Amino acid sequence: MCQIVSGELTAAVVVQDDQMVAFLDHRPVFKGHVLIAPVRHVDTMLELPNELMVPLLSTAQRVAGAVGRALGAEGTFMAVNNVVSQSVPHLHLHVVPRTKGDKLRGFFWPRTSYGPGEIEAYATLIKDALD
Repeated sequence: MCQIVSGELTAAVVVQDDQMVAFLDHRPVFKGHVLIAPVRHVDTMLELPNELMVPLLSTAQRVAGAVGRALGAEGTFMAVNNVVSQSVPHLHLHVVPRTKGDKLRGFFWPRTSYGPGEIEAYATLIKDALD
C-alpha cells in the first residue's frame, strides 16, 4: 500500500486525496473489488487515529455507491482484516460488489483476475460514477 501511495507501484486508482487512496484489488473477489487505505501508514484498524475514522468510512460510503451505480451491483460487502488474513501490513478496507445469487458464502473469498485492459476499464467506470 505504501508503494502505491508513493507511486513506486502502479494501481488502478479510483479515489485519492491527502488522507485516503482507493484502488482496484488486482486479485478481486468480483471485478470492481476496491481497496481503501489511509495514505499515512497504519498497520491495522486498532492503530487508526480517530481523525482518520470518518475519512475512511466516508470514502467507503462514496465508493460503495459508485460501485453500485457503475457496475449494477445490488449491494456491497465491506470488510477489514486485522493481522489474521491481512495480506499486507497496511490497513485497508475491502468494498466488494455483490448481487443476489453471486455465490459468495461466508468468509471464503474465491479470487478472479482481470483480462488485458479490463482493470483500467473498471476503474474508469467507478471513477466516472463518483463524479
